Amino acid sequence: MLRSLEIRDMLIIDRLALDLGAGLNVLTGETGAGKSILLDSLGFVLGWRGRAELVRQGADQGEVTASFDLPPGHAAHAVLAEHSIGAEDGELLLRRVNTRDGRKTAWVNGTRVSGDVLRALSDTLLELHGQHDDRGLLDVHGHRALLDAFAGSDIAPVARAWSALSLARRALKQAEARRNEAKAEEDFLRHAAAEFERLDPQPGEEAELDTRRRTMQGAERIRDDVGRALTAIGPQGAEGQMIDATRWLEGAMEDAAETLVPAIDALNRAMVELSEAQAGVESCLDALSFNPHELEEAEERLFAIRALARKHGVQPDDLPDLGADLRARLDLLDASEGGLAELAAAERAAQADYDRAAGELTATRTAAAARLDTAMARELAPLRMDRATFTTLVLPGTPGPDGVDEVAFEVATNPGAPSGPLNKIASGGELSRFLLALKVCLTGGDRSLTLIFDEIDRGVGGATADAVGRRLKALADGGQVLVVTHSPQVAALGDHHWRVEKRISGDVTLSTVTPVARDERVDELARMLAGDTITDAARGAAQALLDAAV
Repeated sequence: MLRSLEIRDMLIIDRLALDLGAGLNVLTGETGAGKSILLDSLGFVLGWRGRAELVRQGADQGEVTASFDLPPGHAAHAVLAEHSIGAEDGELLLRRVNTRDGRKTAWVNGTRVSGDVLRALSDTLLELHGQHDDRGLLDVHGHRALLDAFAGSDIAPVARAWSALSLARRALKQAEARRNEAKAEEDFLRHAAAEFERLDPQPGEEAELDTRRRTMQGAERIRDDVGRALTAIGPQGAEGQMIDATRWLEGAMEDAAETLVPAIDALNRAMVELSEAQAGVESCLDALSFNPHELEEAEERLFAIRALARKHGVQPDDLPDLGADLRARLDLLDASEGGLAELAAAERAAQADYDRAAGELTATRTAAAARLDTAMARELAPLRMDRATFTTLVLPGTPGPDGVDEVAFEVATNPGAPSGPLNKIASGGELSRFLLALKVCLTGGDRSLTLIFDEIDRGVGGATADAVGRRLKALADGGQVLVVTHSPQVAALGDHHWRVEKRISGDVTLSTVTPVARDERVDELARMLAGDTITDAARGAAQALLDAAV
């Protein structure tokens, strides 16, 4: 509930403090007295977009402060918690300053905030309705949400089903894209995979082949020399000569006594060493022996591996991984049809789930639309519009997380007349009554919002104006309604009454708001009935209105 509104240096208001109460609050005054300025100022502190220049002439800055009672469980608490703003003692204090150069600064309970935070809070605190209400009931884009609120629709199952359907569609689309991409290069994949399968390169094989090739190339150059060395130390060479020398020395031992023993021993040792040298040279010669075709085969495979690596722009050691990737892509292509079938089936199942949930929501909306039309008929009758019709249309729309329906409110003001949108068909006074009846139906038992009606009774009078006032009075029961009105019938029903006046001091025009005391209400209502010259008849009529309002 809006508890108080303080305005300083805004438009033609220098200082104003307005304390509001529960129930029906009425503001009256002549046209141009400044009633709309109050609403502009209230909209300013709530972050609404409105007039650009609000600061009073001659002032450096304008300021508006609004105080709201915030009971436990109020929707505004969630907004405050989201932005780490405390709410002490159930009070919400909004303050916003506008400087002469256009800069705007806002605070909520002493915490500086952006305009977006103010607007988020305003949606939980207050609603403004008038004949040109493009923020609420006249905005066709909001009719579906209004019907859902009236119906108590549970949108969550539809939203979940839509999310699941969107995921299934995306998975199928991505799989189809991958399949199509693979299809486009299928010939290349099959040729490349076959080439890899024929060559079958192994990790580290290129380096191993290169080493073997170098070894075999070197062996050709040194094998002849090693062979000649083996001949030189073998039986036909040094070994044979040493054997002959040993035999000859041993034959001469009888004549040379012991003098040849050291020489024979040395020869024997030399023959042992020579035998080891011979074995080492033979081993080397064996290692240098290879099939003449082996070098050719190693070179061919080495060159084939390097050529394949150059072809695919990778290092030779990366070829095994590339081959595995090509085979995997081919496997994916071969298996894609089965996978696509599974994804398509999942998409169809998700579509069926969504259609079922959306269909149930459509049924709920359709039933609620009929109830709303019936409720509107009951509300329009006391407003002297019993011949008018109100129709809630539930039409096919674009599927989405909120279902498959579009909702529109249409009216016909007379039997046989064509129906159409609220703001296109109804006249000013009729539109006011349609909006009031609709608000009464849609509000139900919710009294958490402060409702403001800006001259919603324009164009009606007499018994119709009294009916409008009594509807507003009923709407304010247990909550708070603020009405800007020119109708004495509506004003007489107010629980609290303020008069807005404009006065001129020198060359400065200022607007003031003063509470109308109980004993002053007769004169204020009489002025509304008769104008500046208040007659006894007007006072009598005003008193009758007050008496009837009790």
